[in-house]
Amino acid sequence: MAPPTRRRRLMVALTTCALGAALFNGSPASASNDVLAPGTELFNDSQSTTKEAAHALSGQAKQDALLLSKIPSSTWFTDGSPADVEERVRQLVKRTGDKVPVLVAYNIPFRDCALYSAGGALGVDEYKAWIDGFAAGIGDRKAVVVLEPDGLGVIPWYTTLEGRLEQCQPPEYDPATTGRDAAAERFEMLNYAVDRLAQQPNTVTYLDGTNPAWLAVGEISDRLVKAGVERADGFFLNVSNYLLTENNVSYGTWISQCIAYGTQVVPGDFTNCGNQYWNGGPANDWTGVALSHQGIWSPTATDPALNTAGIESRFDLILGDVQPTTHFVIDTSRNGQGPWAAPAGVYPDAETWCNPPDRGLGLRPTTDTGNELVDALLWIKIPGESDGQCFRGLDGPEDPERGMVDPAAGQWFTEQARELIELAKPAPDGPERQGPKH
Repeated sequence: MAPPTRRRRLMVALTTCALGAALFNGSPASASNDVLAPGTELFNDSQSTTKEAAHALSGQAKQDALLLSKIPSSTWFTDGSPADVEERVRQLVKRTGDKVPVLVAYNIPFRDCALYSAGGALGVDEYKAWIDGFAAGIGDRKAVVVLEPDGLGVIPWYTTLEGRLEQCQPPEYDPATTGRDAAAERFEMLNYAVDRLAQQPNTVTYLDGTNPAWLAVGEISDRLVKAGVERADGFFLNVSNYLLTENNVSYGTWISQCIAYGTQVVPGDFTNCGNQYWNGGPANDWTGVALSHQGIWSPTATDPALNTAGIESRFDLILGDVQPTTHFVIDTSRNGQGPWAAPAGVYPDAETWCNPPDRGLGLRPTTDTGNELVDALLWIKIPGESDGQCFRGLDGPEDPERGMVDPAAGQWFTEQARELIELAKPAPDGPERQGPKH
């Protein structure tokens, strides 16, 4: 994102080899595509929104924004006409040289169910035309496309595998009054986008896999298959969230296994996949609890709420010799400290995903993951940009946990940027590091 500097900026404490051993048990690295092959250098945009934010700041806040602008992050495309988005994408990829940019397509109709990140195209045809422009702008350049964060986590008028109608029920999409099948339209648009982007010879596309604190493994696996993941390059996890990298690896591996089971072993049977909300299986005599997010999951954990042996043995049982092949990427931009444990009984809705206090930057972007299913660790959410105005179930306008009005979604959040740097894990290394200024 910025020209070379004489001072070291935000260096990772782990080497590439240590990263693979520490996080992924030394599994062999093998990307699903050439675009994100191990050793690939990711593009760092000198015209990023982080760099733009720095221009309007001063003092420590400016230093923080400039420091963060040195790390490759994604570029979000959220609006505009087909011609407009085509030109903006084209101008970006023209600057990338032999490095690979990460582009976020975030314009699906009724995105985020009209909440913090409301917006999007006005209908199916408008969205398809927008995707046409987006893809044309990439041309034959290399690019990673993160296709519609929340696109599968929040679907209007969607009924789950358990037969439960989800909470996103916009009246303008009400099938009883409009005759529209909003859920079917969502899958139609995502399938169209997967196929359209596949026409670009050097573009890889990942669909929304939510995160370990959201949809159960079987539920998101079913949605991914319906959205065309078998024709995409995989799925992404943890975008704009704070869940630990190790737990995302476990969750993503189970999703990949569940997709293999539900497409190759017993087609359509996603409900029998093990999941994070009950960790029973052969290894623990089918006695289980919900996994906790306040700690690292593993098959050897002594805490039953962190132990994954039951889930892993369950997949061993149902898969037999079938191997998972669906790859994924993980957003590590803000998960260095893991998720926030909100104080019990204080807030009607703690919104733990929304600008939680005292979080830190996570592992830096890399394609050297040491895991055969994990294509890359990426900074998809821009560190330092707000998640939205968080009220935590109260009346607002202040965020009661922070005692201030949070910036709108996507706007620069000076206080949060300082926290992310100060509490980064691995720690920042260089003259910019100072004590917290809250």
